[in-house]
Amino acid sequence: MSEFNLKNTSNIPYDGLLVSNEIQSKVSDSIVVEAALQININNESYTVVMRTPGNDFELIRGLLYAEDIYKGKENLQLKIIEEKPNGFSIINATIPQEKLGKGYLNKRTLLSVSSCGICGKQELSQIQLTGEVLKNSSIPTIKNVTKMFSYMRKHQAVFERTGGSHAAAIFDKKYSLLTIKEDIGRHNAVDKTIGKLINENKIHDAKYMLVSGRVSYEIVSKAFFARISVIIAVSACSSLAIDYAKEFGICLMGFTRANKMTIYSTPNN
Repeated sequence: MSEFNLKNTSNIPYDGLLVSNEIQSKVSDSIVVEAALQININNESYTVVMRTPGNDFELIRGLLYAEDIYKGKENLQLKIIEEKPNGFSIINATIPQEKLGKGYLNKRTLLSVSSCGICGKQELSQIQLTGEVLKNSSIPTIKNVTKMFSYMRKHQAVFERTGGSHAAAIFDKKYSLLTIKEDIGRHNAVDKTIGKLINENKIHDAKYMLVSGRVSYEIVSKAFFARISVIIAVSACSSLAIDYAKEFGICLMGFTRANKMTIYSTPNN
């Protein structure tokens, strides 16, 4: 994981390899921090939120209000239980039982994460992933990356009609398209592609995963469980996504557009 103290910062520098028209150069990019916040209510774990550290009290206040858990006018009694250097924190909210709203009484797990990749988790310990590190053999060239994105774009029918959907596409080692799915959520599109390949018994052919937006922790974790060793994103990658990609042996690339891409985690990391 990152060696930086992330408790009070929203972004940190990460080294990468910028490839532009097949010419490589080292870069240091400013990466948005993604870290977990466990919210306890009356000393019992309730949910985990993936967020950028900072303004956590305001985040909790707004989240509990929106979820109809606490809508009282009085300020919440909030206490930091644990605050780690990597930005992972635990905060307890003390709320009188008689003031807990229907959202809490219904016991519905919150869906308040950066992209809902850890929905259903209640404690920080539950988001740790284990498994054999993936092994990569090569980094795709700009030419092949451009080719794959071109294939994906041609099959984004929903985006073509609405401009409002994300897409995920999976290719094999020969850069042949295995499947592409669209959804309003990036994580949902990824789940759909993986699910299709599992149903068709083709998941072992999956080599490259392309996503139409940014990449955060949950997409890296989904690729890891599906044993997909290369993730290529149109947009940015979060700090936690890069950290986990390095740990899991996943080659992670971001800002892939206009014959350029930045490699944040290589097969040899």
